[in-house]
Amino acid sequence: MPILLSALLGTLFGVGLLLSGMVNPAKVLGFLDVAGSWDPSLALVMAGAIGVGLLPAWLAKRRQRSLLGLPMQLPKVGSIDRRLILGSLLFGAGWGLAGICPGPALLGAALGRGDFLIFVATMLLGMAVFERVEHLRGKRSE
Repeated sequence: MPILLSALLGTLFGVGLLLSGMVNPAKVLGFLDVAGSWDPSLALVMAGAIGVGLLPAWLAKRRQRSLLGLPMQLPKVGSIDRRLILGSLLFGAGWGLAGICPGPALLGAALGRGDFLIFVATMLLGMAVFERVEHLRGKRSE
């Protein structure tokens, strides 16, 4: 049941991305072009998403188990460190250069768009490199 519900909710999320224009790199780049002809429509999409997510996030913090009876797995609050800042800068640079965010990229790749397939392939490669570097760093500290 949890997998089926996850697939259904992921599909709903994907439809929302399509309707909001988040899978259109030109629209995303227009949003990021604050010094040029800025398109604020995605800011409204983000504000709406935050608004919709606030109540469930607040409720989730107060629960030990999800509505499906699974244990809650919320991220732990951590400090802002060099790794977080560098990761954020890399994420933002990739988003700004490609005009594609990972969520919409998965949807675009599932729809068979070549540019999104390339983006997802390089994203997965970057994740694999990160995991390998982390593994090597862990071995050095032992």
